[in-house]
Amino acid sequence: MNFSELGRVIEQLGKDRGIKKEFIVGAIEQAFLVTARKKFGIQGEYEARYNENDGEVEIFQYKNVVEKVRDGIVEIDFDAAKKLDEDCEVGDQLGLKIENPGFSRVDIQTAKQIIFQKVRDAERDILFAEFKHREGDLVTGIARRFEKGNVVIDLGKSDAILPKKEIIFGESFKPGDRIQAYLSDVIMTNRGPEIRLTRTSPMFLVKLFEVEVPEIADGTIEVKAAAREPGYRAKIAVMTTDRDIDPVGACVGMKGSRVQNIVNELQGEKIDIVRWNEDTETFARAALAPAEIQSVSLNHGDHTLDVIVEDDQLSLAIGKRGQNVRLAAMLTGWKINIISKAKLQERVKLAVENLVQLSNISEAIAQVLVQKGVMSIIDLSASSPEDIARYLGKSVTDAKAMIDTAAAALEDDNIKSDLDEDAEIISASAVPHQSGFKRSERAESSAPTFGKKDAGADKFSEAEKRLREELAAFKLK
Repeated sequence: MNFSELGRVIEQLGKDRGIKKEFIVGAIEQAFLVTARKKFGIQGEYEARYNENDGEVEIFQYKNVVEKVRDGIVEIDFDAAKKLDEDCEVGDQLGLKIENPGFSRVDIQTAKQIIFQKVRDAERDILFAEFKHREGDLVTGIARRFEKGNVVIDLGKSDAILPKKEIIFGESFKPGDRIQAYLSDVIMTNRGPEIRLTRTSPMFLVKLFEVEVPEIADGTIEVKAAAREPGYRAKIAVMTTDRDIDPVGACVGMKGSRVQNIVNELQGEKIDIVRWNEDTETFARAALAPAEIQSVSLNHGDHTLDVIVEDDQLSLAIGKRGQNVRLAAMLTGWKINIISKAKLQERVKLAVENLVQLSNISEAIAQVLVQKGVMSIIDLSASSPEDIARYLGKSVTDAKAMIDTAAAALEDDNIKSDLDEDAEIISASAVPHQSGFKRSERAESSAPTFGKKDAGADKFSEAEKRLREELAAFKLK
């Protein structure tokens, strides 16, 4: 079968689609092999070869040499075979070139469909491999159309999807707009590779900083953590081992030029840049900026930070709609409880008053019990004598007597046995979730390393020190 233009078509197809010539030739041979089997009988054995010199696809049919032919499709008479190949013997297999296959228009169309399908499959594999390798990169494309609220973006070689939920709140695009996004995922579907983008991920923020801050791109400054509430506010933690470089200042840039470019890309999203620190307490103070933190207590058991602030710093620590404490929780990877110092003192006072209602509990004993987490008569009644004895330095018998008194008081309607629920004691509580990114898994994998504290961190009054001890001793709920 002579195709004078076949060689040129193969070359052009390889260049246009980026597919190797060998693959295209293989697809053509496979297509005509299928067509030959369909035309001449599937029980026959055939081979299709592309002759590059002649620009021809040659089709061969293999037959077994026999004395007497029973099936003309798979067998050939020995005398006839001898005329074609003098050296053949009975039992040999002889390949016969089909000189004029006589393919119909339908046969040719079937071959074309097979070739095009294989070329499309090859293109899908090539695109998948290319973009799968680019997962985690920043990409730029042109908005082409909208599908169910999702933006279809032309990346040149392929289209990508920017889902509606991955668009920053308040953003709007129109066809022809240039869009920058983070390539989050590439998956293979029945329709080919699906490229998914996002503009809401913390990693989009990190990649924008890599572009704007050369020191991050070259590794001098490292982004350790990032957290976002897309379109509203974000926090990013950075560090460097170069003492001559201020990582926060480098990210801000001259007159804020670097960070302002990122803010503009994120539709005015406010960005806090903080210095990362191995000391969890120090890092938590920075993460909760601009609020001034009175003290921070770590509870490694449930991975919680109890943070005490003065009343005038409470709103700053919590932030608008709780954003500041939520982002700080995402950034540090710890659950954060913001506690008003005045409210904490009030709770401790109420707890002491609750316990001293019992005849055998003095104020001094009540204060010790509160420091150990026994906050009410109910708590005392549920405690073990051994624990109470150890807390107070008394005998188990005396401790049991206190517990029995507490248990009896629970039946007395004239005695208030528990504290009233006080929603204002815990002013805000935030738990880290998927909106945060952390380069380091330090907080989850090991206990934090404590370094030198801030200069004023140890300048507490005796009352303040007692409050810190009380916080470390019990978990406020």
